Amino acid sequence: MTGAQTNKSICVYNEIGKLRTVLLHRPGQEVENIVPDYLRRLLFDEIVYLEQSKREHDQFADLLRDEGVEVVYLTDLMEDILGDQKIREEFLKEFMIEGKAVTRGLQEALTEFFGGLSPKDMIDKCIAGVRTNELKHIKPKSLGDMVKNPYPFYLDPIPNLYFQRDPFASIGSGISLNVMSNETRNRETLFAKYIFNYHPRFQDAKRWYNRDKTHPIEGGDILVLSNKVVAIGISDRTDPTAVERVAHHLLSSEEGFETVLAFDIPKKRAYMHLDTVFTMVDYDQFTIYPGIEEPLDVYSITKGKENELHIRYEYEDLAVILKEHMKLPAVNLIRCGGGDRIAAAREQWTDGSNTLAISPGKVICYNRNYITNEALRKNRIEVLEFDSYELSRGRGGPRCMSMPLIRDLL
Repeated sequence: MTGAQTNKSICVYNEIGKLRTVLLHRPGQEVENIVPDYLRRLLFDEIVYLEQSKREHDQFADLLRDEGVEVVYLTDLMEDILGDQKIREEFLKEFMIEGKAVTRGLQEALTEFFGGLSPKDMIDKCIAGVRTNELKHIKPKSLGDMVKNPYPFYLDPIPNLYFQRDPFASIGSGISLNVMSNETRNRETLFAKYIFNYHPRFQDAKRWYNRDKTHPIEGGDILVLSNKVVAIGISDRTDPTAVERVAHHLLSSEEGFETVLAFDIPKKRAYMHLDTVFTMVDYDQFTIYPGIEEPLDVYSITKGKENELHIRYEYEDLAVILKEHMKLPAVNLIRCGGGDRIAAAREQWTDGSNTLAISPGKVICYNRNYITNEALRKNRIEVLEFDSYELSRGRGGPRCMSMPLIRDLL
């Protein structure tokens, strides 16, 4: 099966197989609508400089293309489907409701505002947000239309969207269409909903989870380690109930997955998702932030009798757990910061462990995490780097910014 390709729209049965197609979102005007007073609301710690972030993102996309990867942009896929007037109206109505633009006067004004835009301009504006000074005339038809509100947006910007890893996750030949843990980001999953419902390229994808569920799960916590083993983090953003439900759907399907490893990591913003502290870089090598090794608990979930799940606490060290479940001769954990405590903490903050594998033993990393990158090279991992002055301010790395759609089978 090594190097085998597929004609499926989604094919991700591993973390390191040759990357064929990846979904990205290039930062846009939504980043310009981040202001200090609302940083926390929008889940940012700092202001991002748009022009530099676009240059860095283009470097990232060019690295991928140079490696023969097809780069697909979210806005292009949405533009394809919003040319259909019925889909456009359905999307806008749902988008306004989820953006809390629910009064009749405001909805009518927004519908008129978006009605004059092309599909491309419409999706760009939905992402950028609508400022209050952009709607000149709102006919007051309810109390909510009449009450003065100092908040500067009728529809919030969606600046986290350049982290395409989180709204959905490719697993096998299907997706987990996620429930985001923070209301600010939940609109991001609407784009994936419409793409997978209506874009002809993706309508054959199965669903392992849906955005109408009650418990949050985010794509940064989902790692497809092999065609038998999936790892899912129980994190600041992902609830164990959601992990169990995804595991049930995967293990009862015909996909061939046999085990879900649930990684219970510390619930801290610094760690956020499993892939900010742990990623796979080769058949038997992984990066890890050493600060999670001691408090880490791992549970194995397998299919039990009568379609029930069997859940077991794993007592061994992580390297042993991975070795046993992935049936490897040995496992090497490459520590962020080269094992130095100070360097590890500093570089983990800028996603030193958040690598994107584009083939076995070849990864893309931020150039600023030079100590971790050198540790990778010392372990025979080829590292491709790009600038990371601004993108890293959003607290996510190359893996966070990308959603693989197709990888070669191993």
